Amino acid sequence: MAEIRRSFAELRPKAARPEAVAPQITEARKVDAKGRAYATGKRKNAVARVWLKRGTGRVTVNEKELPKYFARPVLRMLISQPLVATNRMGQFDVICTVAGGGLSGQAGAVRHGISRALVLFEPELRPALKQGGFLTRDPRVVERKKYGHVKARRSFQFSKR
Repeated sequence: MAEIRRSFAELRPKAARPEAVAPQITEARKVDAKGRAYATGKRKNAVARVWLKRGTGRVTVNEKELPKYFARPVLRMLISQPLVATNRMGQFDVICTVAGGGLSGQAGAVRHGISRALVLFEPELRPALKQGGFLTRDPRVVERKKYGHVKARRSFQFSKR
């Protein structure tokens, strides 16, 4: 007579069951000889190269202090979000060079770069950053202008006669 199976887990061979599988090896820490983690962040047309190292919380963007480069408080808050979400504010020095785009895109690129560098420095922070959506590259970019239109979607003014 046929065996009665009560769950889908019983259908799998014993070697493939979760209790028989070896525990997963966590990702190793990736830092250079100077103890820095390097990552690239992108947003719109901006690209940020970010170096993260243990320190006092100094953030330098294009060799300028953070309040000097990003004068708007909203942009500074955006950049500090990954550090706040992981309770690492004031524990890391951030040095970054950013090019392309406007200030908003550059701030988003720096935020993305800091998040990726944090994961390389401390891989156990990945779930917290992933849940906050800091590791996902925002795919929204400016729509191209079409011929026969003033802008991407705006048409020329219609004239009946």
